[in-house]
Amino acid sequence: MEKLLEQFSVGLFFWQTVLFIALLFLLKKFAWKPILNAINEREEGIRDALTSAEKARREMENLQADNQKLLQEAHAEREAMLKEARDMKNKMVADAKEEAQAQASKMIEQAQAAIESEKKAAMAELKSHVAGISLGIAEKVLRQELSNKDKQIELVESMLGEAILN
Repeated sequence: MEKLLEQFSVGLFFWQTVLFIALLFLLKKFAWKPILNAINEREEGIRDALTSAEKARREMENLQADNQKLLQEAHAEREAMLKEARDMKNKMVADAKEEAQAQASKMIEQAQAAIESEKKAAMAELKSHVAGISLGIAEKVLRQELSNKDKQIELVESMLGEAILN
């Protein structure tokens, strides 16, 4: 450092100072403004990009909320349609059961009526058949009984005896 102080020259110092100040002036006039403008433009561009990104994020959130709302509405509509379909199916099943029950009841009534009429027809036929057989038996019995005169008198007396008792 001593060597530096020994070689110090005021003229050289003066010219170096003048050149430094001129360099600062030139830098300020020609370099600082464009550099600061570029920095400011870049800062403004970044700020605009951040604002756009925030706006896009908000729009995305709104779209997501709308999508969620649409999904919920679609789920609710699907549930309503499924419930309506289930109700319709239950109603159709109940109607079919009711109709089948009515038809079964009608068929049972018809079968019972047919059975009753068949029963009456069978009873009438049986009565007529029994009456025919009874008449045939009675005729044979009477012929046999009435063929003998003594038996005829005995039969009349027994009938008269029974008639008085009753």
